[in-house]
Amino acid sequence: MKLRFALPLAAALSLALSGAAHGAYPNSIASTGDSITRAFNDCWFPYVDCPSASWTTGTASYSHYRRIQVANPGITGRSYNQAATGADMADLYGQVQGAIGRRAEYVTILMGANDVCASSEAGMTDVGVFRAQFAAAMASLVSSLPSSRVFVSSIPDIYQLFSLYRYDLAANSVWAIAGICQSMLAYPFSNLPGDVARRARVRQRNIEYNTQLAQICAMYFQCRFDGNAVFNAAFVRSDVTTRDYFHPSVAGQTKLAAVTWAATFNFAQ
Repeated sequence: MKLRFALPLAAALSLALSGAAHGAYPNSIASTGDSITRAFNDCWFPYVDCPSASWTTGTASYSHYRRIQVANPGITGRSYNQAATGADMADLYGQVQGAIGRRAEYVTILMGANDVCASSEAGMTDVGVFRAQFAAAMASLVSSLPSSRVFVSSIPDIYQLFSLYRYDLAANSVWAIAGICQSMLAYPFSNLPGDVARRARVRQRNIEYNTQLAQICAMYFQCRFDGNAVFNAAFVRSDVTTRDYFHPSVAGQTKLAAVTWAATFNFAQ
């Protein structure tokens, strides 16, 4: 209870003392997350990170950074991508330290897909552990940057992404050979009761993680959860790169940017 009330109060006091306007466009932005935020596989050269294409801190016209830059040129050159390919919620605490070090005025968080996408169903992160890890990262971030705003994206619906290429032989081969998200993607053609039940349980874990993100974010007035906008977004095949049939393509990054921008703070007010 102390965490829930004391930190937002301190943040409110800091804002009042600094005279910062809650609706002002930020002068810096930092992103945290995994390969989605690193825009993995979206550059000309395959199988590398492509942060310039990132939905949040990238230099592409659709990113949060570039949208803010149109209204506030003062943010130019102050965009920091702290995400790491392969990261899961256990890594968020370390990533927010990077955002803190940059004194970022706007921080985006899209983390948890790798907690869902384990090598097996048993390898998924326990919900209680996931919640504690996110809570610790948020507490550190908000206490260190009380006047900064934090946007938390829901985790995409991994089952919906699976459904797009479930019966594609090339996709199935890549998923199996690369061992991608086997908690969900193993035996994609199978309709055996055990596989159907496994996918349903993995999707339910996806939903439970998003519930934890929403609940922790709601403890802080300067945190905005997307209301499951990303989870509910209807991604299509062209939104997924055919290099691995899993990560967002440039079109997917564009859609992700649009969906999250509509769900984040109204900086103009």
